[in-house]
Amino acid sequence: MRYLIAIATLVGASLLFLLSKASSSSEFISGSSYTVVLILSGIFILSLIAIIANQIKKLFGNIKKDVMGSRLSMRLVISFTLMAVIPGLIVYLVSVNFLTRSIESWFNVKVESALDGGLKLGQKALDIMLTDLELKAGRMALTLSSMPTTSQYAALSDLREKTGVQDATIISDQGKIIAVSSNDAESFLPALPTLIQLKQAENNIYGKIEPIKNKGLYLRVLAPINGAAISNERLILQILQPVPDSLTTLAESVQDVFQDYQKLSYSRDSLKVIFSITLTLVLMLAILTAVAIGFLLSRKLSEPLALLAEGTKKIAKGNFKTMLPEKGKDELGVLVRSFNSMTRQLDQATQTSANNQIRLESARSYLETVLAHLSSGVIVINDYMEIKSFNIAASKILQIDLSKNTNQLITSISNKNKLLNDFVVSIQEEIKAASSKKHFEIIKQFEIKYEKNNQILSLQITPLPQNKVKNYVLMIDDITMMIQAQRDAAWSEVARRLAHEIKNPLTPIQLSAERIKHKLGSKLNKEDTDILDKAVSTIVNQVDAMKTMVNEFSEYARAPKLNLELIDINETIKEISHLFENSGIKITTTLLKGLPKIKVDVNMMRQVLINLIQNAQDAMINNTKKPSIKINTNKYKNYLILSILDNGPGFSADILKKAFEPYVTSKSHGTGLGLAIVKKIIEEHEGTIVVENIKNGGANINIQLPISKSKEL
Repeated sequence: MRYLIAIATLVGASLLFLLSKASSSSEFISGSSYTVVLILSGIFILSLIAIIANQIKKLFGNIKKDVMGSRLSMRLVISFTLMAVIPGLIVYLVSVNFLTRSIESWFNVKVESALDGGLKLGQKALDIMLTDLELKAGRMALTLSSMPTTSQYAALSDLREKTGVQDATIISDQGKIIAVSSNDAESFLPALPTLIQLKQAENNIYGKIEPIKNKGLYLRVLAPINGAAISNERLILQILQPVPDSLTTLAESVQDVFQDYQKLSYSRDSLKVIFSITLTLVLMLAILTAVAIGFLLSRKLSEPLALLAEGTKKIAKGNFKTMLPEKGKDELGVLVRSFNSMTRQLDQATQTSANNQIRLESARSYLETVLAHLSSGVIVINDYMEIKSFNIAASKILQIDLSKNTNQLITSISNKNKLLNDFVVSIQEEIKAASSKKHFEIIKQFEIKYEKNNQILSLQITPLPQNKVKNYVLMIDDITMMIQAQRDAAWSEVARRLAHEIKNPLTPIQLSAERIKHKLGSKLNKEDTDILDKAVSTIVNQVDAMKTMVNEFSEYARAPKLNLELIDINETIKEISHLFENSGIKITTTLLKGLPKIKVDVNMMRQVLINLIQNAQDAMINNTKKPSIKINTNKYKNYLILSILDNGPGFSADILKKAFEPYVTSKSHGTGLGLAIVKKIIEEHEGTIVVENIKNGGANINIQLPISKSKEL
């Protein structure tokens, strides 16, 4: 509101200045600026009315809302408005009437008649001078017409001097100068008439009062010289006589004054409008000022009451921090100080309770945060086997949604996942058996057998401090990967030890058998020699088989050292598939064109492909009528997808869960280390491998390898 008053004052002062300028300048009134000022004044008046109306509307709105102090503000605003409007209207009406009558009185005198008479008098004097000059020009033309052309120049100067004119010129009707006579030494050539003027003077005397550039007002008279001609061109006499300076100045002065008076007379209605608008602006400014002062004072007086009412509402809502500004030493000031004192006492009384509540909420929030970010699953149940709370990890580990299981029995878990039935029953039995003990801790492991894999869970049951109802914390961990890692480490150690212990005696055994054959072969009869050859051959073949098995053990136990290079996996697949062309199994490839290169160990990747194709071939060779293998490549995001599919019998349920474990195989020969080695190589390349059966028969081995972002090694 204060800014609006300041802006309105500046705009009003500017418009008052422009209107005062307009009232003193008739040119301003008659110009386009006058219209602009009137429009701006009208807009400003409407704006003032809108501002006042808006403030009054807000005040009535506060009264309807029963805002404290709004009725007092209304009384003060009405009082101040009446104090300004009544005297202002009286002064406004008197001033408008006085100015209207005064402006009309300015134009009641006979100034217009006097100015008009003076203007006509000057015009009459000039007309007399022009008539006299026309008579002189006629006599001179008559005299010149009776003379020969050769004598006209001398006669022209003589006639000019006798008649007392300034310039005399003989001109042809085509504008050619024939003779010139002038008493003005500064004038080289006289001002010539136009062809139209010469045309008008061919038969009659032509006279005109006209200004000549840089010389002033002149009397120009053109008279035909009858009978005189040169080359069939008629001759015309021109006489120029300057109007006296005193008469010129007087005529111009009277004309200028008359024009100014006409302008002033024309703008008297505009003056009335300007003065009326000026007074209206002053009145509106006075009203706006009165209303603004009323609003400011009313707010100042009603503000403590409104603050008290607002503070009381906040206290009722429980906000005991509300403190009101203490101003003045009157009764309102005493009331505000008493209110603040009461608020401080209430705040101190509730502060202890609030602090305790904050500490409790902080501890609860801390506990919830810790539980939410634990990798272990946490479920809290009471003595009635009802689930009271849980964290997200519990849902992930148990592979069910626990979001709707709060306050439900723990058996709701097994209802969602039947495979967890033994797990839930065991929890109930363990808690029931140990419920009589004050302190106990139960730790157990469970194996959940899913279709594709098994999950090993570790369960720890711990009682919480007793309240009215006992609560128990179930800590659940998925230790499948840890157990698998332990198994892999154990198998690697076993493989390393076996390879070390078995490999050393194999070569001496083979050499000894061959030496026995060499030494005794020539000393035995044919039957004994055949027996010896078969025995030695069996020993050598079995030693070679043992060496193959030992090499596989070594391969599985050894941490591979990758020799990475960029390769086109499609080319490698084509190269490997050619090796199995004569195997009797149809191998088809669907390779994505433009597949980016990947960074791998070439030899290891060949080993992976050969191993997987060989496994598929071994599984189908005796069990499938039309065996076939499909090798596909694709791309998903930043990964290369390699799929090897066959139409064989697939994996049995038991082997599918343990396909990548060492010594797990469905073949009658082999060590069962092939897929374990393949998985190890793929993981060393930061990839993943998944084995699954196809619904219509056969197996699918899916490999994902990251696509290298670099183009060079």
